[in-house]
Amino acid sequence: MRTKVLLLAAIAATTLSFAACNDAGTNSNSNVNANMAPPTEATPRQTATPKYTAEQAKEERERAKQNKETIGDTLDDAWIHTKIVAKLIGDTQTPERKINVDVLNNEVTLRGTVDTTEAKAEAERIAKETDGVKKVTNQLKVAPAAAKPANANKSTNTSKSKTNY
Repeated sequence: MRTKVLLLAAIAATTLSFAACNDAGTNSNSNVNANMAPPTEATPRQTATPKYTAEQAKEERERAKQNKETIGDTLDDAWIHTKIVAKLIGDTQTPERKINVDVLNNEVTLRGTVDTTEAKAEAERIAKETDGVKKVTNQLKVAPAAAKPANANKSTNTSKSKTNY
C-alpha cells in the first residue's frame, strides 16, 4: 500500500510540474513605468510547454501494467493516463485509487468499483474534461463500502457507582 501511495504521489508531482511549466512566461505585473519608451522592435516571447518524453511514457506504461491498466503506444495516450490518474488522486470524491484507467487512441475506459454514484460521475467528469480525450466509457460499478464497525478498542465501562469520600 505504501509503495502505491508513493507511486501515485510521484505521478501527481510529475503532473503538477508539467502544469507549472505551462504557467511559466505569464506575468500579470501591471506596474508599468510610463517614462519608458516602448520597444522599437517586438520580440516574440517563447513560452514553456511541457515536453512529455518517450521515457516518461514508458515509465507510465510500466506503472499502468502493475495496476492492470492498458495504455496505447502513443505519447498522447500515456500523457492522458498520467493526467487523469493525478486528477483522480487529488479529487476529494475519488480519494482512493480504486479506478483503473485504460487509454487507447485517446479514448478512455474507466473500470473498477467506487462507493457512490457521485464518485462514479466525478471520475467520468474528470476523464471527459481532460485535454486530448476523445471518448470516455464508464464501466465503474457502484458498491457502497461496508459499514465501519464501532471502535473495538474503546473500553466500555458500565459501572455507575460513585465513591464519596
